[in-house]
Amino acid sequence: MLAAVTEDVAGVQQGKARNFAAQLWALRNRIQINDLVVMPLKNKSAYLAIGRIRGDYYYAAAEEDPSRRHRRDVDWIATDVPRTLVKQDLLYSLGAFSTVCEMSRNDAAWRLGELMGGKPDPGTRGAVKSSRVVEPNDDASDVSQNAIEVETYARDRITSRVIENFAGHRLADLVAALLEAAGYVCEVSPEGPDQGVDIFAGTGLLGLVSPKVVVQVKSEASQVGLPVVQQLQGAISTHGADHGLLVAWGGITKDARRYLSTQRFTIRVWTSEDVLQAMFAHYDRLPADIQRDVPLKRVWALVEETG
Repeated sequence: MLAAVTEDVAGVQQGKARNFAAQLWALRNRIQINDLVVMPLKNKSAYLAIGRIRGDYYYAAAEEDPSRRHRRDVDWIATDVPRTLVKQDLLYSLGAFSTVCEMSRNDAAWRLGELMGGKPDPGTRGAVKSSRVVEPNDDASDVSQNAIEVETYARDRITSRVIENFAGHRLADLVAALLEAAGYVCEVSPEGPDQGVDIFAGTGLLGLVSPKVVVQVKSEASQVGLPVVQQLQGAISTHGADHGLLVAWGGITKDARRYLSTQRFTIRVWTSEDVLQAMFAHYDRLPADIQRDVPLKRVWALVEETG
């Protein structure tokens, strides 16, 4: 197969050809019907999709894009699994450069099945061995994936650090600091019952000038549902605010997303990814205690060509 790849693609580097051939071999011959498949979503980087292989390999010759001609049909069972539900060791394997890579370590198959069923990642059950022997030179296994997608790995590490240090009500303090760095004056509600509002934010000297925003902060790793969104909508009216911001660390459910599609100019949602983006944008203006708890520095990384 390596010879066929090298002959078919003129000028391809040997390492890249070897990597692609290993992935193609796994896609065609090693993957079995009913095997689990997990795919990080590029259009929603805070989520994963998990499904099961439905059919055998086939070649779609009519497909215009050559990179999309090699196919296996998949039944996608869960298409919005928050990355915040996944423990760091599993996220590390998901950060491998290869598109097709067997996750053979850390009881991955069982844990992905639990995630697919809507449960948080339970972690490894202990000394669980892989279902097959994986050779160290097998390019399509996570044993051989020493190179990882650096940006994804770094984001996952930062995400874990943030929620370790800002779990519970303290996440509201972080969000308030981000809003203040963007020019808002904020008042954080004391810990305890808050009637759907964790932060009051406005502009002007006293924070009384529009846009006035009420903020609800949910730090749990699981998705929050429609009742939370409706509670925030009620708080907008009760407090005479212009807008609402729902910070849902683990994202929101499909029902909540469907409802919010009719509230585009009233309510916005921040997931863990949006909190990180705001942190990167305003990091230099954040208080010293936040910078101490999440120490970051800018790094330039070379983009490597991969298969």
